[in-house]
Amino acid sequence: MLKKHTITLLVFPVIFLLTSCATYYQQNLKFQNHVANGELPKAKDLLEKDKGKTGKNRVLYLFNKGWLGWMMNENAESNVAFEEADKIIEDYQKNFGLEALALVTNPMVKPYKPEDFEVVMVNYFKALNYLNIGKPNEALVEVRKINEKLNQLNDKYPDHKNRYQDDAFAHIVMGLIYDANREYNDAFIAYRNALNVYENSYQKNFNMQVPEQLKWDLMRAAYRTGFNEELRFYEQKFNLKYENKPNDGGELVFFWHNGFGPVKSEWSINFTKTSSKDGFVTFANEQYGMSFPIFIGDKPDNEKSGFSQLSLLRIAFPKYLERKPVFTNAQITVGGKAYPLQFAQDINGIAFKTLSDRMLREMANAVLRLATKKALEAAADKKNENLGTAISIFNALTEKTDTRNWQTLPYSVSYTRIPLPPGENSINFSANSSSGATKNESFKFNIIKGKTTFFTFTCLESYPPAEN
Repeated sequence: MLKKHTITLLVFPVIFLLTSCATYYQQNLKFQNHVANGELPKAKDLLEKDKGKTGKNRVLYLFNKGWLGWMMNENAESNVAFEEADKIIEDYQKNFGLEALALVTNPMVKPYKPEDFEVVMVNYFKALNYLNIGKPNEALVEVRKINEKLNQLNDKYPDHKNRYQDDAFAHIVMGLIYDANREYNDAFIAYRNALNVYENSYQKNFNMQVPEQLKWDLMRAAYRTGFNEELRFYEQKFNLKYENKPNDGGELVFFWHNGFGPVKSEWSINFTKTSSKDGFVTFANEQYGMSFPIFIGDKPDNEKSGFSQLSLLRIAFPKYLERKPVFTNAQITVGGKAYPLQFAQDINGIAFKTLSDRMLREMANAVLRLATKKALEAAADKKNENLGTAISIFNALTEKTDTRNWQTLPYSVSYTRIPLPPGENSINFSANSSSGATKNESFKFNIIKGKTTFFTFTCLESYPPAEN
């Protein structure tokens, strides 16, 4: 039986750990429900009361604050939040004290380090904010930052083990903004880069086809730049014939954000010790064909000898739960003509693939983490049975994975380009679901001759998180 003073010391940590065992999504369910129901002012009020607005979850708070500001047309406030998030990400350095603490607790004690695609989306939303307030030059600065980040991604994965090394949709956005600013040469390069990423990465890794709109935009940019040879090449490649049609009005670029991206949860599997020799202890799982050797030294001390006494480890890992959108397709109708919104970015698919790509690394870190905790437990038990029991309870309560992620990102993004006459224009948006449900909205735009208007519409309707 634990001594009275030992129990007293454990009361507060145990209570704290029991209240923090829920996933990040579960801890913030009220906020997520407000967002999903379109109750954005309530979501904003709740966010400002969140204790996570400072400390290790600061970046996630800023992501949500920036997204809410963008949704509520508070564009300047939104960009202030995104700008701070961007600076934190740029300055991110490992805190080795927290790395050591994570090794004996869990990775959620560390500041949240965003996923690669989340980092790119920060500048995407900043660009949209600038477009909303009529600052295209500032929007161009943001898309150039996206380009810099994409180059860094390519340098980050020279072994090509990560399937998200470039972002096709980010290149499309760059092209669209260059296009709107009549920088057709840069637009052509951005569209061509987008095409290359779709063909060389997105088709294979995310089962995504090249949007038809991208093909026409690429050919138009080639024509306007005077790249006649390239135009003929792409006409043959796409089996399309480009015709330059005079436009006495302007254009509308319509983005559709559909649903919400996945949320992180956790799962666990068993690892069994298979060998212990030459200073290594090896743990393996036959079902998944995985093994992880851990070096403990040729002459382990009492703490390290705990490793050799272990026979079984049960370890938690992160996984994504999909939030399928209610609507599966949508179109814009104007003047009796329909313009399908074309699937351009699969944030849900990218999230699943990026986590899958690093799962072996996640598993290796988790094996080392729990083996270290168990070794400390065994060493403590040798010195004091009560202490060993206390550490065992602490280890059981703290074994969890990092379930944080940016949970207000859309499930997917689609887009189209629509030529419109100058003056006030009315368009109709209609979305459809597989169950027959529909969503219809009407919008009015004042189109200026020779100008491109950008607009984003978000469908918040999604199903609850579920296994993919």
